[in-house]
Amino acid sequence: MMTKSRVSRAMRQRAVCLAATGGLCLSSAVFAQSAVEIYGRANLGLDNWSALGATAGSAQDYKSRMRVYDNRSRIGFRGNEDLGGGLRAIFQIESGVSIDSGSGNGQDGTANASSGFLASRDSYAGLAGNWGAFRLGRQTIYQPNGTNEQTDLNYVNTGVPYFQGLFGRIARPATRQSNVAQYLSPDWNGFAVALAYAPNSETAAAGQPTDGKIWNVKVTYKGPINIQVDYSKNISQSAATGPTIPGTRTGLKASIAWSYAPAAQITLLLANQKRGSASAVAGFTAAGDNVNQNMWGLNWEHTFGNIQALAQYGTLNKISGCTESAGAVAGIGGSTCAATESTSYLIGARYLFSKRTAVYTTYMRVLNRANQNSDSSAAGYSSASSLPAGADPTVWALGIVHNF
Repeated sequence: MMTKSRVSRAMRQRAVCLAATGGLCLSSAVFAQSAVEIYGRANLGLDNWSALGATAGSAQDYKSRMRVYDNRSRIGFRGNEDLGGGLRAIFQIESGVSIDSGSGNGQDGTANASSGFLASRDSYAGLAGNWGAFRLGRQTIYQPNGTNEQTDLNYVNTGVPYFQGLFGRIARPATRQSNVAQYLSPDWNGFAVALAYAPNSETAAAGQPTDGKIWNVKVTYKGPINIQVDYSKNISQSAATGPTIPGTRTGLKASIAWSYAPAAQITLLLANQKRGSASAVAGFTAAGDNVNQNMWGLNWEHTFGNIQALAQYGTLNKISGCTESAGAVAGIGGSTCAATESTSYLIGARYLFSKRTAVYTTYMRVLNRANQNSDSSAAGYSSASSLPAGADPTVWALGIVHNF
């Protein structure tokens, strides 16, 4: 009878043999030095979604509809190889899968950039050691709040959109980006740093500027309280003619979490996003405008036995910095920064069958002022490809999530 270790080694060898061109196999000694894991998540449910109250009138409303949805399901492969001297080779290939439809589209029927093809989610290769890790590939560099706030990204179907940088009028500077070089430091008495750079000029044609780029710095602290601070700057490519200074998008966000009991915490989240416009945006900004917006919110989670209670509240303040005259949106006075506030909240609960499987129910609402269009969530969850100003997304859901 084969022992468990021999079976595992044989299975690994067989898997690589099948994948190898022409049926060639690597030696068994190679497999003894490597570890490869298959992992993933299935997160699906039944919900009711609507977005009513559009400023332009009911003809722009998204009527209530029942949906079977998928939220960030994925499958991935990751592993490492000991190269000796404390050095390891690392890799990850993670792909989004839309289990509800079997396609690469979101709920609005358009393509979801994080689903439907290999390496659509965080995927990289690199080296690691006691000095940290260096990774090259497609990576998320601004959006998540780590363990300080996981409701939307890991627990249920959606959450307060501002916590993920979804401000509506002012786009976040970065999220999951292609072609990223990133360094992650080791832990220094609870502190850690991540530095990322994306050269967004790879496809520039002959004779065109090549000054597009993204920078991101993340600092975390794990201790009596957990702190995360992110700063990101996205510099768009200059036009061949016209403004000599390219447009920019910057984001600064911080989260402070207090774990007041086992499996329970409350988190304060703060963020500011800015847009430096090299050219005019119709109905919003004039050339040279520098507009910015602030957000604050609270996230709460508490586990009572097998039940995890969840609650979120966030508010998006009025945009400042507009100089263009009013008139783009009917019924709004003052500048086009007027009526750009938004408020959102979520309540929910999960029943934890195990560490891997849970069922949940949530109710989430976004209340947009007449000139704001912050939507319920990213990752292709909204039924609107572009939410009309003033519409208020509302969703209630029953779902199941299984991690493997």
